Amino acid sequence: MIGGNQPSACRWPLSPALVRALFTRGIAFVYVVAFLSFWRQAHGLIGSHGILPAAAYLEAVALQLGSLDAVLRLPTLFWSSAGDTALHVLSGVGVLAALGGLAGVAPALCLTVCWVCYLSIVHAGQLFFSYQWDILLLEAGFLAIFWAPLTWRWGLVWPGAPSLVVVWLGRWLLFRLLWSSGVVKLLSGDPTWRNLTATTFHYETQPLPLWISHYAHHLPVWIHHAEVVLVFVIEFVLPFVIFGPRRWRLVAAAGFAALQFLIAVTGNYGFFNLLTLVLCLALLDTGRRHGIGRISPVRTWPATIVVPLAMLLFVLGATNLAATTGVSLPGTRWLSPIQRFVTPLHLSNRYGLFASMTTARPEIVVEGSADGRTWKTYEFHWKATDPNRRPGFVPLHMPRLDWQLWFAALQGYEGAPWFGHFAARLLEGEPTVTELLAVNPFADTPPRLLRSRLFQYRFSSPAQRAEGVWWTRSDPRPYTPVLSLRSPQKE
Repeated sequence: MIGGNQPSACRWPLSPALVRALFTRGIAFVYVVAFLSFWRQAHGLIGSHGILPAAAYLEAVALQLGSLDAVLRLPTLFWSSAGDTALHVLSGVGVLAALGGLAGVAPALCLTVCWVCYLSIVHAGQLFFSYQWDILLLEAGFLAIFWAPLTWRWGLVWPGAPSLVVVWLGRWLLFRLLWSSGVVKLLSGDPTWRNLTATTFHYETQPLPLWISHYAHHLPVWIHHAEVVLVFVIEFVLPFVIFGPRRWRLVAAAGFAALQFLIAVTGNYGFFNLLTLVLCLALLDTGRRHGIGRISPVRTWPATIVVPLAMLLFVLGATNLAATTGVSLPGTRWLSPIQRFVTPLHLSNRYGLFASMTTARPEIVVEGSADGRTWKTYEFHWKATDPNRRPGFVPLHMPRLDWQLWFAALQGYEGAPWFGHFAARLLEGEPTVTELLAVNPFADTPPRLLRSRLFQYRFSSPAQRAEGVWWTRSDPRPYTPVLSLRSPQKE
């Protein structure tokens, strides 16, 4: 039975206890999505016969750095074993722990297990786990451990509330994420942000557009200009409202949620948008800690742990934020040894999304041949290949091969050495890798030859779209030479 201060509770239905329950379950749900998404791709990406085997990578790091330094630089459970069975086990443990956190069973323990497992995956995943939302999940997931109550029992909404210091750390993370994303757009010197034309390119050139992106791309130019202004207001101005009164925090939360919704319905960004929305829950806590009548609150983290940790995370966050703007905070030399230790743990990170806008869309088209004359195209699930295929919507799932191919097209073959490993697996007909594709035209026998060409893709016109054509492509040129598993020789 709730006692005292009832009028305040009526004016503010989301009590600190309810916000805590929503926040911890929200993070747990994101973990469920992230682990399942990884599990689906694990063997093809970093399995023993995958594109970049984790076991070979860790062995090379240990040889280069030495065992102790390697473990400190790359803290991961895969040091004990990084084979296919270990990938299955760690993925399964992560999913079970995340489901336990979602159900509200031993929440602090379950969220800790999730964090350790995902940290292990990020370090073993190499470039396939080099995205900002992966480290954002680790930082937010670490905070969620201290939001959660110290209880073994199940609870829908646990009585009591997390420390207000921990709530403010959540707001501090949200501020750094959004304000950094705004400030890097200004500091990058990118002309498309300065002349308000960024979104005239964004919908067409983003990594994995969806079909709504086509319609958004053809909106009037004045709407695109307004979109850019809105982005700057939400990312550069509105974050300061996070530290204001309750009503202003609601305005900020609404603005952030609107931006994430628009990003989510016009592009495939995995769990990033959902994770940012979960962080917005930190703005809904009133900051008031009411009496709870006869119900005893569950145990929370003691101040002797929370306060020193909060001070460290705040200073680390301030240092990272300053570095984003190119400024070094005075008097922070003492942080250097601490940073060397905590940086691999991703407890505090630098952010800055969409700093510069890509104005063209090069796409890699991969083709195989048995005789060198007839070439067949490999189709991907989400990456643009067939001009007549409608861009798809892949909610929450992060197709990391498709994403990485977007970067590879921009970097060139020499700048994406992993692509050679991918090509070798296709020439071998490796099933764990071909399962990552939508269409493998050599399902029975691997090709003898492989080539990759680079095309410039553009969205079709509305008239062409009405006829079933979604993309136009032009300017084909070699991305790789013709490849084979045999050394070049005269026949």
